[in-house]
Amino acid sequence: MFNPAFAAVATLMLFVIAFIALQIRIEHFIYRRIKQIYDDVTLLESSSLVEGPITTDMKTLTEEIEKFAKDKKVEIDTLKIREEYRKDFLGNVSHELKTPLFTVQGYIETLLDGAINDKSVRKKYLQRANKGVDRLIYIVKDLDLITKLEVGELNLRKEKFDIIELIQNVFDLLEMKTESKNIVLTFDMEYDVPVYVFADKEKIQQVVTNLLVNSIKYGHSNGTTEVSVENLIKNKVIIRVTDNGEGIPKQHIPRLFERFYRVDKSGSRSEGGSGLGLAIVKHIIEAHKEKMYVESEIGVGSEFSFTLEKALIEADDEEFELTEDDAI
Repeated sequence: MFNPAFAAVATLMLFVIAFIALQIRIEHFIYRRIKQIYDDVTLLESSSLVEGPITTDMKTLTEEIEKFAKDKKVEIDTLKIREEYRKDFLGNVSHELKTPLFTVQGYIETLLDGAINDKSVRKKYLQRANKGVDRLIYIVKDLDLITKLEVGELNLRKEKFDIIELIQNVFDLLEMKTESKNIVLTFDMEYDVPVYVFADKEKIQQVVTNLLVNSIKYGHSNGTTEVSVENLIKNKVIIRVTDNGEGIPKQHIPRLFERFYRVDKSGSRSEGGSGLGLAIVKHIIEAHKEKMYVESEIGVGSEFSFTLEKALIEADDEEFELTEDDAI
């Protein structure tokens, strides 16, 4: 005999069982699809997205995927920028090396073609070829120095020395360069008392030399480059190299310390140099764990400055730090 109540209960139970089975199948299907997404992300070497447990919550998953996509976009943009820098660097180093190489090759080929029999021509061409080789050696040495500074293989030999005396020595070394362009190298004031710093004397001399050579190279004829040494904080001094040259456009300042980067792509190469001067300056100052600063304005001039650690001064077998009233 047909029992309506029993039929209703049976139908309800079948519905519940079917619903649960369908729900399990759907969740299993969704889980597998989401699991595939996580696996695909793992293949991309993701980090945060696959560290935690797999979630089937769509909101959470969407947030994680969006964060992953945003991080990947930043990573890709960074790689694109680095790729552009790499291309610029390769192009620049290629240009810097091939110019002296082709010069040397040209003179040697001319000699081999018969000019070697003319004593006056032979000597002149060999001297010019030698200059090209010297330029190549200069570039390679600078590249080697930067590489050693970057990987920390170049140990700094720190000592106490008078920074005023060092700067004056560089002034004297560059006297012929300044005379050829009628540029005056000067201090901002008379320093009657030594200013002692604690650093690698040879490397800091290279920093000062590179900065002064740069100011001479891009300075106006009959211009001036002024150097000042000032107290910054209790245990630091700041050395400023200021010129009244042509100035540097603001868009170039962030890239000034890159290897071979040149503001003037055409004229600057005629001035010589390896194109590595400012890159070396930056690495030497960073190796000392000090700071480098640049300020420039078109038509006014540029100022490059860097900090150094003050040295302790011995007096009557006691040591004391340079104070605001000492030396400056």
